[in-house]
Amino acid sequence: MRRDETTRRVDEIRTSRSELENHIIDEYSAGRISRREFVRRGSVVGMSIPLVSFLAAACGTGSKTSSGGGGGGAASGNAVEAGGKQVAVKQGGTLKLGMSPGPTTEIDPIKVADEGGLGVMSQSGEFLAWSDNKLHLDPRLAESWKPNADGSVWTFKIRQGVKFHDGTTMTAQDVASSINALSDPKNGSNALSTFGGVLSKGSAKATDPSTVRFELDSPNGNFPYLLSSDNYNALIVPKDLSGSWEKSFPGTGPWKMEKYTPNSGISYVKNTEYWDKTRIPKLDRQQVKFYPKEQAQILGLQSGDVDVLVHFSPTGGKALLNDPNITVIQLRASVHREIHMRNDKKPFDDKRVRQAMALAVDRKALVSGLFAGKADVGDDSPFAPVFPSTDKTVPQREQDLAKAKALMQQAGVSNASATIDTWDGFELPDLAQLLQNYGQQIGLKLTPNVTPAGTYYGDAVFGKSPWLDSVMGITDYGHRGVPNLFLNAQLSSKGVWNAAHFKNPTYDGLVKDYVKSLDIQSQKTAAKKIQLLLLDETPNIYAYFYYFLTGTKKNVGNVEVTAMGHYDITKAGFTTGS
Repeated sequence: MRRDETTRRVDEIRTSRSELENHIIDEYSAGRISRREFVRRGSVVGMSIPLVSFLAAACGTGSKTSSGGGGGGAASGNAVEAGGKQVAVKQGGTLKLGMSPGPTTEIDPIKVADEGGLGVMSQSGEFLAWSDNKLHLDPRLAESWKPNADGSVWTFKIRQGVKFHDGTTMTAQDVASSINALSDPKNGSNALSTFGGVLSKGSAKATDPSTVRFELDSPNGNFPYLLSSDNYNALIVPKDLSGSWEKSFPGTGPWKMEKYTPNSGISYVKNTEYWDKTRIPKLDRQQVKFYPKEQAQILGLQSGDVDVLVHFSPTGGKALLNDPNITVIQLRASVHREIHMRNDKKPFDDKRVRQAMALAVDRKALVSGLFAGKADVGDDSPFAPVFPSTDKTVPQREQDLAKAKALMQQAGVSNASATIDTWDGFELPDLAQLLQNYGQQIGLKLTPNVTPAGTYYGDAVFGKSPWLDSVMGITDYGHRGVPNLFLNAQLSSKGVWNAAHFKNPTYDGLVKDYVKSLDIQSQKTAAKKIQLLLLDETPNIYAYFYYFLTGTKKNVGNVEVTAMGHYDITKAGFTTGS
């Protein structure tokens, strides 16, 4: 297409776009946001992927500098970045996958909260949009969406002609019913932590057979993420579903559940009637085996018992990192450990003590020692490097023992002690031990108290949970495509997971500014203020954000994963040369 024709087409497109969409185009054309940011932000506000791709090429003067997104870090050894080049695979066959652990409770879309549960659930079920490994939103059961001027109302056009596995048609009423169930407090929804202050019961309304209107409690520039696979509870189910979802896995997805045995495994057959003909699986079947311990699944992949490990940790799976028979898919993520310090309890009621503890931590050593380099260093806020809105100009906190000791002296604190509560999973016990050593170097006596997960989390409410009540603790948090959940639940004054008991009106106001921002520059402006405030107050330590790792046999290709724990094998199979 000639340049003048391209310009004319761009002008025509812009006459039909909203003020917000044209603002994003202007930002990209002026070089203020990168191509990756443009594609991602365009998908969030509802611009179609073909349209965004055309505009990215046509207006291609945008900065090449990326400020976040998916993909891996520096891949080395047998590691490859997620979302790499597709390879030729055979048609048919059965792919065997390993998962550790499998679903830990009944698979109920409303209440599921574990990686095993969401991983198997999203094979049969689908969301309005798919949050991919580059943090773009790909339309699925929604064809498109758009906000009003301030982002307080979002309108979604629902895909027509989609059928559930039992043959019934999926409608806008099913969508509204599914989301309203999540925002209803009486249902005990796990998504209330996400929807709190955003979407109230009954706020999703099917205005016609193909349209759902969401009237928000307050403006939210990232709202489509909350209805995507990024919010794994937001699975669309039949409005008249009665009984357990787990019995038949009623969904619209590319895989039909064949047999499910709790604590053992699950098998699926491909859905030959799937609505998206480009994503009907090449494989005939998939079998997922649940392993009780991570080491067992590592051995399972090495021995050939399974072809794919959906997820393994850098600590438990070190043997795979340089195995010539294994391909490791790595993906930068916002997975982290929140090290909370009670802001209202000694010795951490003085922010100088909190700052001192943060300065005692050698983050680079943690990344190297605990994760073999498969992690990004954290800067004591939930703004992971993977997020496009993270401001990279904020100074990185480094270990400085001299400054830490001086702060302890200024605070008049010596020989103080505290217990570090955590649970016996992942690298958490090792991290607790290392924190004990760091504390000792500045005069803080820290004693790890490692218990089973059920003991640590308790009832998960204030007053009945070591997680939320302890003076100091370490909590594991999974990936999200945007930081909204972390900013609100962990740190806002009324946050349901505010283990630090941090209460700061200035912070609360800045988070509101961030959440309501519809464009990336406004988000970055608010993010920088939040990052600087948290560096000063230091309610929590965020030492690292580690990569999501998937392992496959060398003869398996086109496995796609997200750092949330979802996997997509619709294009996967055994390579043609195997």
